Amino acid sequence: MKTISVQTGGKLYIAGEYAILTPGQTAIIKNIPIYMTAQVREARTIHLFSDMFDAGADMTPNSDYSLIQQTIKTLAACLGKSLEALPAFDLRITGKMERDGKKFGIGSSGSVTVLTLKALSAFYDLNLSANTIFKLASYTLLKMGDNGSMGDIACITYEDLVAFTSFDRQKVASWIATESIQEVLAKDWGYRIDILKPALACDFLVGWTRQPSISKDMICLVKSAITPDFLKDTQNQVLICQEALQTGDKDVIKTSLQKVSDLLLGLSPAIYNDTLKTLKAAEEGLDVIAKSSGSGGGDCGIALSFNQTDTKTLIKRWEDAGIVLLDLEELA
Repeated sequence: MKTISVQTGGKLYIAGEYAILTPGQTAIIKNIPIYMTAQVREARTIHLFSDMFDAGADMTPNSDYSLIQQTIKTLAACLGKSLEALPAFDLRITGKMERDGKKFGIGSSGSVTVLTLKALSAFYDLNLSANTIFKLASYTLLKMGDNGSMGDIACITYEDLVAFTSFDRQKVASWIATESIQEVLAKDWGYRIDILKPALACDFLVGWTRQPSISKDMICLVKSAITPDFLKDTQNQVLICQEALQTGDKDVIKTSLQKVSDLLLGLSPAIYNDTLKTLKAAEEGLDVIAKSSGSGGGDCGIALSFNQTDTKTLIKRWEDAGIVLLDLEELA
């Protein structure tokens, strides 16, 4: 019996969050090696299971499984097949991106969408490119009314440190409503995904606040505060940071990320809750730059450390404040 197993990881923003919601803006996003796994095997009928929920499902409408079901429908439409014409499978997803019932905030919905597409691409021997998976996952989320930038999808699909320039999601959504999926996929959506290779070695750390935040709710809360000046200033600093990463200019990386952090703090006080303020303040006196990541209000913050002794000091300061070290890896 044919059985396929694939994985996808998570993501966190280094710079450009909130601004990336506006078409043409750029963000720097890092893949996080905390994984979900999908196992697919032949079956008589389509059956779905995720360890996020108490029970499995089929393709009957189910609120728990609506994202997975819509992803399968998107792929079937792309292949020009009805659900009944798809060779049936059993899809089992495991690996909660949470601990003690509290989510990490590293992109679980994006991971599930990409994971389902990767698994079925392998199961059906489709060999879908990363770019096609990105478009299919974004198509699925737009069809469901998602209000995110799709930057998480870009990072999770390419499984790398990326610079993502966002596209006009309203325009693409209008195409989805009026044109075939094949026509929509064939169009140039106007995004850009560049894989970044940093030219200096530093430690990348993720601190988890253990305070879950709902991204879509934070976006609704903060979006109205976004101004042309915020967009202009953020884009400028993101591009400066991108170039500095690629040329290995530590001081410019630290300065640009500090300015990005200040811009977020000025955008809304809700972004830096008390624990994220503590996470940021722990950089004091160290060769480290720390900031919130993503929508803020909880979940995770990130830090870049340019000294191994300072890395250990930062981790200790975080632990003393109840902040959990979720990931530590060399960024190079």
